[in-house]
Amino acid sequence: MANPVESLAVEPRAGAAPPPPPVSDPPAVPPLVSLGVLVLVALLILYVVPRPEAVTVQGWRMLAIFVCTVLALMLRPVPSGAAVLTGVLVIMLTRVLTPAQALAGYGNTTVWLVIAAFLFSRAVINSGLSQRLAFWLIRTIGHTSLGLGYSLVACDVAMATVVPGNSSRIGGVLMPISRSLSGIYGSTPGPTSKKLGSYLMLTLYMGDTLACAMYLTGQASNPIAAGIALQAFGVSMSWSRWLLVTIVPALVTFAAIPWIVYKFNPPEVRHTPEAAAMGRAELAALGSITVAEIKVITVLLLVVALWATASVHGLATVTVALLGVVGLLATRTLLWSDIIREHTAWDVFLWFGGVIRMGEAINEFGITTAFADSASLVFGGWTWPTLMAAIVVLYFYVHYFFASVTTHIVSMFLPFASLLVAAGAPAALAVFSLAISANLSACLTHYGTTPGPILYSTGYVTTGRWWKVGFLMSLAYMLIWGTVGLAWWKVLGMW
Repeated sequence: MANPVESLAVEPRAGAAPPPPPVSDPPAVPPLVSLGVLVLVALLILYVVPRPEAVTVQGWRMLAIFVCTVLALMLRPVPSGAAVLTGVLVIMLTRVLTPAQALAGYGNTTVWLVIAAFLFSRAVINSGLSQRLAFWLIRTIGHTSLGLGYSLVACDVAMATVVPGNSSRIGGVLMPISRSLSGIYGSTPGPTSKKLGSYLMLTLYMGDTLACAMYLTGQASNPIAAGIALQAFGVSMSWSRWLLVTIVPALVTFAAIPWIVYKFNPPEVRHTPEAAAMGRAELAALGSITVAEIKVITVLLLVVALWATASVHGLATVTVALLGVVGLLATRTLLWSDIIREHTAWDVFLWFGGVIRMGEAINEFGITTAFADSASLVFGGWTWPTLMAAIVVLYFYVHYFFASVTTHIVSMFLPFASLLVAAGAPAALAVFSLAISANLSACLTHYGTTPGPILYSTGYVTTGRWWKVGFLMSLAYMLIWGTVGLAWWKVLGMW
């Protein structure tokens, strides 16, 4: 009889194949309907909604363009990059900003930090380092289904230090491994999904929301929040400071996630010795650690060390990131052809730069200040702690209506942060709470962030079960970050 470990190949094994072009999500509604909605919303803002005296006509036009761009990201009549480029073009055509001003976002240091992080990701995957880490963890602690859950989340959290593409981490590395592990125990979509597959897929997704929240590089839109925080509130959200802020509650959350999913979605298979055997077999197939992997590890350790010691040497985060890219090129663990073919990175560059500039312009025209002043009249009698608790809960659970953490941050981060700061909340506490919540809130649904549809499409988890476990996980997040998190932030002097 064939060895089940040998009969199940884990695909895809890391290689030097170029990344596939990003696949755009289908339109949420027919494109012509979306166009009608965008035109209607623009007309309502420009000609029906009263313009505050403190905001100029140009600023009000900027608001209309920004809101319509965010709606286009939600309705998806065209790919995200095309929607944002159209918005940038309209800004120039209406002369809200000059062409040089409108395109300034593509020179933003945060945009280039994201590009560098995606290139790190390509080197990690090409070298085979990501799969070696995953199989090592599975071999080490994968003797039980609970141990497998911890090993998958640990691998995602480790990769998130330098790999911002959570779809790459999950879809390219961890999901194929999880499917193979499920198959070893005869767990397939349908009646046998509860044997193991359902548990692994849910644990992997819930763990990914933590990996996204834990680091500045956890996922691609975190630097959007960092850029807004620095521009609007003077709060630095560097890689090292972000990790310092999240480290304690994140470790508690890491300990809780696989266990909570285990309790509320228990696998029928509890002991998994074959999984550990699979880890050993795959590590043997990979062979000894390669020179390329050693080079990648060396460069990335240098990058992380320089990020962590920025207060000593004074190098900007993006400078260190680009130093790392050049180091990978110099060691030939990243080729120029890899950079050219990194489709996802350049797709993100096109829409990210435009969104960053629009957010800056919204602030420069005084729109966020006007919003905060108006909202303060409504919440005038509230103390800032009470208001903050209400805002964070609202900001978290409104993610039921979002299919993207990026859209959530772009549309709600700046106005809600402005409202909290205007009410007297410490700026650092406000911006970090909202940025972290945007990532954690993706746990609620199977479409909350990009890996959701990837894992959901495997067929192991029903919609109802996903939403049930997601809601229970959200309560755990609220409890941990509302107690341990606040206590840690008090120690750090954030409030």
